Amino acid sequence: MIVAGLGCRKGTSAEAVLTALDAACIEAGISRESVTALATGEIKRHEPGIVDLATKLGLPMHILDEHALKQAETRTKTVSKHSLAQTATPSLSEAAALALAGETSELIVPRLIANGATCALARSKDNP
Repeated sequence: MIVAGLGCRKGTSAEAVLTALDAACIEAGISRESVTALATGEIKRHEPGIVDLATKLGLPMHILDEHALKQAETRTKTVSKHSLAQTATPSLSEAAALALAGETSELIVPRLIANGATCALARSKDNP
């Protein structure tokens, strides 16, 4: 399973979030169709760009609580002061991707920023 962890500035469009997702897929050398789920934190639950993108791509959107993000944060690679201030995790997109992909998952693309959106990709080691 490959999970795209997403974050964005308030009001970021679905097209901008898609740009970040596509950039991460290019970085990983995979097709967008390889991504099996999207994940973000509770703070982005109602963010239209992220919600609309999940609908557009027909992918499940998983909203992770603070506890799940905290458990994954030791495996994140990026430290964003903005993310720490807003979400109490060093990288919302990385923590969300890792948390959903499972305890043995690994980042295949650390947080990428594009057009006000962030995307990180994690691969589950249990379900490749």
